Amino acid sequence: LENITGSGQARGNSGLFLASLQVKEGAGGYELQILDNYKNDTYVNGQAGSIYKQYPPLVNACKPPGQWQTYDVVWIAPRFNQDGSLQSPASITAFHNGVLVQNHALLKGDTPYTGPPVYRPHGAAPIKLQAHGDKSEPISFQNIWVRNIL
Repeated sequence: LENITGSGQARGNSGLFLASLQVKEGAGGYELQILDNYKNDTYVNGQAGSIYKQYPPLVNACKPPGQWQTYDVVWIAPRFNQDGSLQSPASITAFHNGVLVQNHALLKGDTPYTGPPVYRPHGAAPIKLQAHGDKSEPISFQNIWVRNIL
């Protein structure tokens, strides 16, 4: 376990934004947390596999540092009525290293750094990988596949 630096939220912190939305401050959208939680404690709904600040993962499935972590995610975007009201909430089913960590979790809205989750009407939006900027070792990604299943 060489070159492991940082602890809590300052160790391998990143996120997968399943719909990246423009906001005035912070990172907008719906975030599935990526974090090095192998023998590294943090707050429950900020750990790897959580829906940031909404739902903790069902289990900590992190591998030791230095091994590739995998995520398989089924994202169902929220739908909005013509008047902008919520028709159906977003949901996430996620597997971390092959282990179910979110089971059709219904989101309460976006996942802001501060403040409560809110749904704001939007259309299709790109995914985004967060560069958190903590002082830990760099985070790398490989073999990213996005498939529309509608």
